[in-house]
Amino acid sequence: MAGRVINNYPKTPPLPIKFQTMKTEINSHYNYEEVILWLENKGIELYGKHFKILKNDHAIIHRLIAYFLKDESVCNQFGIALNKGIMLSGPVGCGKTALMNIMKYLTPAVHKFAVKPCRDISFEFIKEGYEIIHKYSKSAPKTICFDDLGIENNLKYFGNECNVLAEILLSRYDLFITGKLQTHITTNLSATEIEQAYGNRIRSRLRASLNLIAFDKGTADKR
Repeated sequence: MAGRVINNYPKTPPLPIKFQTMKTEINSHYNYEEVILWLENKGIELYGKHFKILKNDHAIIHRLIAYFLKDESVCNQFGIALNKGIMLSGPVGCGKTALMNIMKYLTPAVHKFAVKPCRDISFEFIKEGYEIIHKYSKSAPKTICFDDLGIENNLKYFGNECNVLAEILLSRYDLFITGKLQTHITTNLSATEIEQAYGNRIRSRLRASLNLIAFDKGTADKR
């Protein structure tokens, strides 16, 4: 493929590429089908030969590609705001974590992010206390994908109960408002379940700072 290279992914020639998603024709200077092949090969490299991106998931994948390649025209057609982060939701086993781990290799260096399991943050809080809230928000602001939001529990530190992820997300939202920080999330929870677990304030903040990209509830378990 000709053209300059961005993060080891070659940019296609500047002629528009048309592809179909959700019965809508999208024009882009990237060849999305070739990007999907590149992502699938990266998935095989990371997870083994069984890894495969299914055709049924292409509508989701197209949105993620547009966002992480910062393909502004396609993001506009999908209603995706590039200043916001991503909330990737869907049932257990649909491949959310794997997709976000692969997208790390597609996104430009300036937008690189780490994927951090929420469960691991809970364990860190048990050991280190409230400093963990500062660690994942204001001490060294960087883009993080909080993986499996909702799997962690409220925890106690010296007898005081704390919803650790709620406090981290509130702190990160303040930094988002000043334009200094983006957050990504994967979760099995619905919007209602998020409100039940974290409160209306968190649900409102997430709605304001994240683009929702959701797998269908009936998506099969790929494990």
